[in-house]
Amino acid sequence: MRHNKNFNHLGRKTAHRKAMLSNMACSLIEHKRISTTVAKAKALRQFVEPLVTRSKEDTTHSRRIVFSALGNKFAVSELFRSVGPKVASRDGGYTRIIRTGNRLGDNAEMCMIELVDFNDIYGTEAKKKRSRRSRRGGAKAAAAPAAEVAATEAVVDEAPAAEASAEEAPAAEAATEEAPAAEASAEEAPAAEASAEEAPAAEEAADGSEEQKKG
Repeated sequence: MRHNKNFNHLGRKTAHRKAMLSNMACSLIEHKRISTTVAKAKALRQFVEPLVTRSKEDTTHSRRIVFSALGNKFAVSELFRSVGPKVASRDGGYTRIIRTGNRLGDNAEMCMIELVDFNDIYGTEAKKKRSRRSRRGGAKAAAAPAAEVAATEAVVDEAPAAEASAEEAPAAEAATEEAPAAEASAEEAPAAEASAEEAPAAEEAADGSEEQKKG
């Protein structure tokens, strides 16, 4: 009679079932994920997770117990060398079952079972920090765009003034160049007047000399 036997026999005898689970556990430890049916994956999870818990404590006793279940020294070395240290901070739940649909031949429900800590896509435990909006933060956020707008307006206002100053600079240079010319013309004006005054005196002196010669 089958009283209170709450595990799946998987349609196999005891020896066949243990050998199959042992081989599947070795493959899971080596490749970190395997594809199988959902029924076998659930049975494998009950078989392999106690062995992973044993791998946290690397002692001779633990290695012997794991080897008696797996029967593969390479799988035991991989379990204690790489898997054990990586799951040291996890209290349980070392495997994940991902359903992949039904098999084409017999329509069996298929899945992928994997070690949680060895998945780089969605197995990360990092959680994004949620940013909370506060009134003070909102005021700062509102003040920042206002400051940027004021700065841009100041730059726009300063641009015409800079252009005007740039236009006034050549005019100032031209005025400075014309100033010495005006001074030179002002200095030449008295000289011209003096020459104009000297001309009648020279004519009178010439007439006087002619009269003396005649006399």
